[in-house]
Amino acid sequence: MRKILFLLLSVIMCSAAAVAQRTVTGTVVSAADNEPVIGATVLPLPAGSAQGTSTDIDGRFSLTVPQNCHTLQVSYVGMATQKVNIPADGKVKVSLVSEDTRLDDVIVVAYGTTKRSEYTGSASVVKADQIENTLTTTVTSALNGKVAGVQLQSSNGAPGEAPAIRVRGMGSINASANPLIVLDGMPFDGTIADIAPNDIESMTVLKDAASTALFGARGANGVIMITTKRGGSGEAKVTVDMRWGANDRAIPNYNVLTSANMYNELVYEAFYNQYTSQGYSQDVAWRNAANKALTSSGYQIYTLPEGEYLVGRNGKINPNAQLGYSDGTYYYTPDDWTENSMRNGFRQEYNVSVSGGTDKLKYYLSGSYLENEGIVKASGFNRLNTRATVDYQAKKWLKLGTSMSYTYSKSDMPSDNDLDYATSSGNIFYLANQIAPIYPMFVRGADGNVMIDPLYNYPVYDYGDGLSTPNSRTFMTMANPVGNLFYNTTEYLTDVFDGKWYLTLTPVDGLSITGNAGYYLSNLRYHGLDNPFYGQGAEGGGSAYQIDERSRSINLQAIANYTKTFNDVHNIDLMVGYETFNYEVENVSAIGYNLYRHDGWDVDNTIDRRNGYGGRPIQYTTRGIPVRVKYNYDGKYFGHVSYRRDSSSRFAPDKRWGDFFSVSAAWDIAKESFLQPVEWIDQLKFKASFGQNGNDRLGSSSYYYYAWTDQYQATGADGVWNDATLIFKGNKDLTWEKSNAFNIGFDFSFLQGMFAGTIEYYQRQVSDMLFFLPTAPSLGYSSYPANVGSMRNSGVELELTANIINTKDIQWSVNANITSMANKIIKLPKELIADGYWLNGARIYKEGESMYNYYLVKYAGVNHETGEALYWAKDKEGKEFTTTNWSDCYSGNKDKGLVANRAATGNTMPKAYGGFGTALNAYGFDLNLSFSYQFGGKLYDNTYAALMHGYTSADYGTNFHTDMLNRWTESNKNSDIPRLNAADQYTSRQSDRFMISSDYLSLNNITLGYTVPEKLTKKFGVDKIRVYGSAENVALWSKRRGLDPRQGYGTSNNSTYSPIRTISGGIRVEF
Repeated sequence: MRKILFLLLSVIMCSAAAVAQRTVTGTVVSAADNEPVIGATVLPLPAGSAQGTSTDIDGRFSLTVPQNCHTLQVSYVGMATQKVNIPADGKVKVSLVSEDTRLDDVIVVAYGTTKRSEYTGSASVVKADQIENTLTTTVTSALNGKVAGVQLQSSNGAPGEAPAIRVRGMGSINASANPLIVLDGMPFDGTIADIAPNDIESMTVLKDAASTALFGARGANGVIMITTKRGGSGEAKVTVDMRWGANDRAIPNYNVLTSANMYNELVYEAFYNQYTSQGYSQDVAWRNAANKALTSSGYQIYTLPEGEYLVGRNGKINPNAQLGYSDGTYYYTPDDWTENSMRNGFRQEYNVSVSGGTDKLKYYLSGSYLENEGIVKASGFNRLNTRATVDYQAKKWLKLGTSMSYTYSKSDMPSDNDLDYATSSGNIFYLANQIAPIYPMFVRGADGNVMIDPLYNYPVYDYGDGLSTPNSRTFMTMANPVGNLFYNTTEYLTDVFDGKWYLTLTPVDGLSITGNAGYYLSNLRYHGLDNPFYGQGAEGGGSAYQIDERSRSINLQAIANYTKTFNDVHNIDLMVGYETFNYEVENVSAIGYNLYRHDGWDVDNTIDRRNGYGGRPIQYTTRGIPVRVKYNYDGKYFGHVSYRRDSSSRFAPDKRWGDFFSVSAAWDIAKESFLQPVEWIDQLKFKASFGQNGNDRLGSSSYYYYAWTDQYQATGADGVWNDATLIFKGNKDLTWEKSNAFNIGFDFSFLQGMFAGTIEYYQRQVSDMLFFLPTAPSLGYSSYPANVGSMRNSGVELELTANIINTKDIQWSVNANITSMANKIIKLPKELIADGYWLNGARIYKEGESMYNYYLVKYAGVNHETGEALYWAKDKEGKEFTTTNWSDCYSGNKDKGLVANRAATGNTMPKAYGGFGTALNAYGFDLNLSFSYQFGGKLYDNTYAALMHGYTSADYGTNFHTDMLNRWTESNKNSDIPRLNAADQYTSRQSDRFMISSDYLSLNNITLGYTVPEKLTKKFGVDKIRVYGSAENVALWSKRRGLDPRQGYGTSNNSTYSPIRTISGGIRVEF
């Protein structure tokens, strides 16, 4: 009976237990392609409440759980573990996301790394595939349009020249605005062109004070953290990448006249109108103007029947005039200066790398060679790079390693082709873009054939100096920069070594002590030769010029870092360090005249006026003590505090030390319990930061390294010393420029990484700006350095990424970013302000307004009766009226009772800038597009102003823009373009007439590739083969043909080396 009762009781208990349990079924798939995940682990929570299971071949699972079990944990190797709630019907579908799309990517920051999910500052990352899969000559070009808050500007497109980087606008009126470049954890003192793009693993842009304060003196304008590739565990991996392509001119010239006849007809009209307005009869005016059209350029290029004039009474070229003229010795005919100056250059690049290692020893070796011909004849840039990186885990508590690189580069570039030499006789683009289509470029014999110099075997170029031929050009006499490239030597040879060594001790769990040492050495050699036969150097028998400049830096760091987790939720990270940086530059140069050998650039090859110089050595030192404290609670609440005490040798001993700091915090709202049911929110992190940076960079002149002290030049001769001459006035009270930065925003990710991005508001206010205050010339110096005023930049950044399709065979993503920008001067020094503002040339600086504000005469259009240009003048009572006298508007005229009447243009900076792009991978094919843009700004178009002249004597030989064909004439009185009259000296004077929109859209890169299926490559022992084509700097759309607003804020000028468009094809093979 007892047995029967026990059996009945057991049945009842088992039935009750069965009633208290339920069956849960479901499917686990990959979010990337919706394919089943086989072998995923499914565990009920809390742990131990029931037996777990694994998914089958179809990704299905079934398990029995207690009634009080409401959550499952699903995990799989390489995918993010998920916790999912069990619905009432017990049916579950789980989509696992690849670890690659998680929020815990590691990003490189000051003195280490951090997880993106824990970062409280403002940072953006460009990864290796975004660099490798596009064509970039300089690594920073990969940032173009890809990072919110970052804008690239370039006024020199020559090969080897890197664009200027601006992070969140301009931080100062006078001091340097360049961000700090940090290579593998240490400041890099070379040029960006020295770094091979294929060696780069990632670039991180640090933008706010929380990110940059630890860099102290050098981080005020942002920081670009460049991390190179390192080896990994496993079999050696060999990568070969080869590219071949062509360079051509990306930005065409303005629409200018290309016909000699059409040009001379306009010249004739300018003189004819001058003579008739001066009271000459039409007949006399015609004869005089026709003669002027023939001779005012300095060259006769037409053959005329005896007694006939070049231009008929109808203003058209005499049909009997033949283009081309011989004086019996030489033959003169116009040449196409652009066609004969430019070319399509050849580009080839080869990259090889080997990486691999074991758990203890990892290595990366690479070599690359770039040959990049310029679009100007006889110019180019060559670069050879090597890099070796080794990491060795010697003991569990000891790790050490090194990274060393060597770069050799050679640049054969015309030296006067940037905006600093916009009107130089050596500027090829100035001549080719603005010279009238009437001038010979070459010297021709009487038979019409171009002469060849027998010594050089080059064409003989016409310098327009009266020596090449009896004629002298009125436009840029003694100039032929293309001839200079062939007959002269201008080359820069650079050897750069950059080495880094580290040693890390881990004496106890959580504590690491790291010592870093960096050594940088650069040797620059310049070889210059002016030939003894042609051009400006001919008068002295030619000249030779040599420069040898050596720069080096030593950077030492000692960093102690301690991390600890308490009770599984309290995480702390403490860092303290010491850093010292020493930078030295010294140079020697020599020059001599009268060459012995016509092609020898060495000064020993000269016999006259030899002189040697040795520049004062530059020595610059900083010391820093960085401290950082990081805390996070359960991956939900984050707080960072950083501090750096910094010193700079640019300031007097009692002004050298500065204290800089930042505080920041973040809260991942998505991890709060009240948002757990909202499954589509992966991350919603609110963050805020405030901090202060310092800036000590007045500029690059050697004088500025000792800006706190007076500097003198020793003078004398023949053993007798004279009084030293003051060459730089110092200021012992000069100290740090301070930048206070505030940042607030959200990082977000939705739908398992399908949509992600960041939105931030930033404000940076700079005080005690480094500036050169002007002084009275009677003091013996024109300015001195001082701390003055304050200025503020502010704006909003939005960065978005959408992974629209993510399946096994197709992946398609779109990215976009936009940055608004506002600039305001808060305070100006009283020494500068007059009448509430400071005028500096065409710029006006006024408190409460942007630093990019121009002060120009106001254009009033065209007098429709006379065709003269009109401007707005003002009398002393304040009444405005129109006048043809631009000078009365610019300066006023007391005798006429007039006051100056210029007006501010308002802020010319763009209201916003940014970029967008897309990446598509489908069935082995890949397509990448990258754009950048800006809108809402204005600029002054210097080139257009120069081409819209009235042909006064200063304009002889300058080309016309084709808009001049729509000028005012008696039959076109409604034109808004003034008449042509050689007596009208104010036709194209500086006024707001030449302000134009600076909006642009740039197609930066197109890349199309194909990766051969692995099942095919494996047959040949190859892991991967990718063939591709790429185009860089593809197209620019702006308000006017030839206008490039990317040169900078405020002005544009095409008298600079044009940006280069590169189209290449290549193959990448991995073994």
